[in-house]
Amino acid sequence: MTNNSEYIRQEEATRVRILSEALPYIQKFANRTVVVKYGGAAMKESSLKEKVIRDIVFLSYIGFRPIVVHGGGPEINSWLDKLGIEPQFKDGLRVTDAPTMEVVEMVLVGRVNKEIVSLINQAGGNAVGLCGKDGNLFQARPEGREGIGFVGEVSSVRIQLLESLVSGGYIPVVSSVGADDSGQAYNINADTVAGELAAALGAEKLILLTDTAGILRNYKDPSTLINKVDIQEARELIANGTVAGGMIPKVNCCVRSLAQGVRAAHIIDGRVPHALLLEVFTDAGIGSMIVASEFGHS
Repeated sequence: MTNNSEYIRQEEATRVRILSEALPYIQKFANRTVVVKYGGAAMKESSLKEKVIRDIVFLSYIGFRPIVVHGGGPEINSWLDKLGIEPQFKDGLRVTDAPTMEVVEMVLVGRVNKEIVSLINQAGGNAVGLCGKDGNLFQARPEGREGIGFVGEVSSVRIQLLESLVSGGYIPVVSSVGADDSGQAYNINADTVAGELAAALGAEKLILLTDTAGILRNYKDPSTLINKVDIQEARELIANGTVAGGMIPKVNCCVRSLAQGVRAAHIIDGRVPHALLLEVFTDAGIGSMIVASEFGHS
């Protein structure tokens, strides 16, 4: 019994110490906007999903202003298969013809978005689901490449709706479907949407949850993780091939948001339990942080 009591006291002391050490970070980022792109394994595995949702609600409760942006590629593929539509990709982009666009909108806006909203509400948060069409949150235009259909990019952002929601204590959950002036819907990369929203809001942080440890000098070796780079270094890593494949659009998204005023962008491994809290509340973090300039950044 004595040993058990001692163990409990040690656990309580550890919990109190951790909370105390988190205080400077809580003070530093109070009332600051954090845009989280939610995707990868953290959306698919139930145990990870629960932890991410709880982390987002925790951030909201202690004074952060989280905004969640999500995609849903695997869920889209599953429904395309059910409907007998073969998924097609070109240059890493989903070829989105009219029937595929209908499925994308149905899945992202009608299913995935509402599931995330429901999970956040069940965890004690107050979430509201949106897409680019809601309040003209963001408008789309064609991405420009031939043969990819209704794949778009963000042409403009109206932040008033998001600002009203976060000021009222709500957590906006945004799906990456937008529309052009004529009302035509477009499928937009979720990383891109997250970056553009973060830039428009002047967010403190843009955080991309991925299925990699971050930016690696050797993509096969997680121990080669690069913890921190500035915009110039990030561009050099792309130019020399260190950043390649699917990491290129993620790093470019971060660079673009930083160039427009976001304080810091993070690429972190969503497969690590409580990755969000580890990145925000520790000096070392667990992923790669990109800043506008190494000089003068704290």
